[in-house]
Amino acid sequence: MSDLSGEIIDSRYQLQKLIATGGMASIYEALDIRLDRHVAVKIMHPHLANDEDYVTRFIREAKAAASLSHPNVVAIQDQGWNEGGVPAVFLVMELIDGFTLREFIHERGALSVKESLRYFSPVISALVAAHKLGIVHRDIKPENILISKDGRVKVADFGLARAATTGATMTIESSTILGSVSYLSPEQVARGVSDARSDVYALGIVLFEMLTGQRPFEGDSPIQIAYKHVNERVPAPSTLKSGIPESIDLIVLKATAPNPDQRYRDASELERDIQKVERELEPAKRQLSLELDVAPVITSEKKRKKVFSAPNESEPVMREKSNSIKGNSTKETARTKSKKRTSKRVKRNRFIALLIVVGLIFGAWNLVGGGAKIAIPSVVGMTEKQATAKLKELGLSADVSAQIFSEGTKPGLVLSSNPGGGGKVRANGTVHLTISKGAERITVPDIAGATVDNATQAIKAAGLVVGTTIHAFSETIAKDSVVNTSPEIGTPLRRSSSVNIVISDGQALGGKSYIGLSSDQALNEISDAGFAVNTSYAYSESVAVGMVISQTLPTTVKVGQKPVVNIVVSQGSAYAYIPQVRGRTLKEATAAIEGLGLKVAKPKIIGTRKNKVVINVSPAEKSKVKPGSLVTLTLG
Repeated sequence: MSDLSGEIIDSRYQLQKLIATGGMASIYEALDIRLDRHVAVKIMHPHLANDEDYVTRFIREAKAAASLSHPNVVAIQDQGWNEGGVPAVFLVMELIDGFTLREFIHERGALSVKESLRYFSPVISALVAAHKLGIVHRDIKPENILISKDGRVKVADFGLARAATTGATMTIESSTILGSVSYLSPEQVARGVSDARSDVYALGIVLFEMLTGQRPFEGDSPIQIAYKHVNERVPAPSTLKSGIPESIDLIVLKATAPNPDQRYRDASELERDIQKVERELEPAKRQLSLELDVAPVITSEKKRKKVFSAPNESEPVMREKSNSIKGNSTKETARTKSKKRTSKRVKRNRFIALLIVVGLIFGAWNLVGGGAKIAIPSVVGMTEKQATAKLKELGLSADVSAQIFSEGTKPGLVLSSNPGGGGKVRANGTVHLTISKGAERITVPDIAGATVDNATQAIKAAGLVVGTTIHAFSETIAKDSVVNTSPEIGTPLRRSSSVNIVISDGQALGGKSYIGLSSDQALNEISDAGFAVNTSYAYSESVAVGMVISQTLPTTVKVGQKPVVNIVVSQGSAYAYIPQVRGRTLKEATAAIEGLGLKVAKPKIIGTRKNKVVINVSPAEKSKVKPGSLVTLTLG
C-alpha cells in the first residue's frame, strides 16, 4: 500500500506519518483538525476493501473495542468510509505515545516476577472486562499490548475479536494468517475454534515470555510451531530461569494446559490467582476487597471498654455529688463535652451499621427475586434467531425494536441491544434488538422526459444529490427535457451520492437526413449548421459512388467543441465485372481489365495466326469478381 501521509481523511483527519503496517491495514499518526488533537487512524489496505468479509471484520474491531469502556483498552473514537478523496475504510483510535510489550521485552530481555506482574495485571483486567461482555480477543500477543511513556498499559487490535456466543470458527489456514501462531491455543490450531479459554492460553504464553525473555516453542515455519502447540506441553518458566516462584509456574502451566477444560475458564479466574500471588510477594501491599475504603475501627479490649461500657458506680462520677457547686459546674461541663465526643463516635458507628444493614437487605432482596437481574451477553453480530435463542437460555425474551440500514453489516444481523452486552435486566425480562437492514441503496429514479425542475426534485426526494448538467442531442426527447442520468437511471447508489442530469438539445440538424444525397451537399449544409463533419468511405452495392450511405448524429455536446456528424460516402460496388474483350488485341484487353482494378496474368497463346486476338477469358466475361482478382486471357 502506498504511503498516504499528507492526505486528509473524511475531511477531518490529516495523516501525518505511517507508524505501523499489518496484514489488513496500516496505522498512521494523524491530526484531528476539528478538535485539534493527535489520533491514530487505521486504514484498510485497498485490495481488501472490496472484500465484504474483510470489511465486516474490520468494522467488527471498531464495534468490539468501542463496546469496552476500560482504562486498559485502546479507545475507539470514530469509524467510516472516506468518500471525498482517496477511497479508504478507516477507524480512529486514541494515540498511545510509547512502545509495544514486544519492543520492551526485546530491549530488556527477561523481566523480574514483580515487573512482569506490573505489566501483566492491566492486560488481564482488560480481558476480564471483554470476557464479561462475551467478547473474545483471539489475537493476544506482545505486539498488541501497548505501554505508554508514563507507564499506562493498553490492549489494542480487536481485529479478530468476536462474540463468544456466535459459534464462529477459524480454519488453521486463516488462523495462521489472522492470528500469531506462537500464541494460538491447540484447539485453534487443530479444530479452528476459540473461546475465552483461548485468550487465557495466549495470556499464559505472554506471561511465560515476559518471565523468560523467549517463547516456549520455536520452529523454522509456522506449521512447525503450531504442531508443537498441539503435541507438546509449555514448560514451567522456572526451568528456563531460576528464581521464579512455584506459584507462578503453576499459573502458567494451568493457563497453557492443552485441554481447554483444564485451564482457567476466563480471564477473571486467572486474575484471582495472579492477585493472590501479588499479595504473597508483597504482604505489605494493601489489598481492598470492598469498593468503599472504611477507616479501621479500634478493636483493643481497653479501648472498647472506654467506648461501650456503662459507667461503674464506684467510679468518680458518683463521688462528684459531694463537691462544691463550682466544682460540680466544672465537672458537669467536662461531662457534657465527653458526651458530645461520645455522641459523634456513636453516630458514625450507627451510620456504618445502617449502611451494612441496608446493603444486606438489598442483597437479600436481589437474591430472593425482588431485584434479581441477569447479565446480558453480547449478541451483536448474531442473527435475530441466534440472539433470541441465546437470551432464551437465560430465561429472557427478545423483540425487534428497530430495523436500520448499516453499511458494514449484513441484513438480518443484530446491530445493538438494549440493554447492551454487560448490562442487566430483571428475570423474565425483555431485551430489545436493533436489526441491520444491510447497506442502504437508492435507485436512480426514472426521470427521462421530465423537465429539469421536476427531475431535480425527484432526485432530491430519493435521497440523492444533483450533480452537474450535461447536454446531448436526442432524436426522441424534446429539447430542454431530461434524456438520461449519469449514473444511468435504475443504478443503485448510496444515500447522498451525486447524480448528473443529461438534458436534451433536441434533434441534431433538425432531424434532416442526408442519406442518398451527394457528399458535397452534405458537407456544405452540415458545416453551415455549425457542425464538424467526419467523412469515411465504404463500398455499396446499392448507393452510387459519391453518395451518402449513412450518417451518425452527435449525442453529448462537449463545452468549447463543435458537435461532430459522421457520414459514410459510397465508393460504389465492392465487385467488378469482367468486360467483353474477345476479338481485341492483348494491349486493348489488358487496358480494359486493369482499368477495373483487376490484374492480368501471363496470356496463353495458341495457333499460328500472325495478328493474334483474345479468343477466351477466365473468369468468363460478365463474371462478378472482387477487385484485384487475376484474369487470364487466351490469344489465338
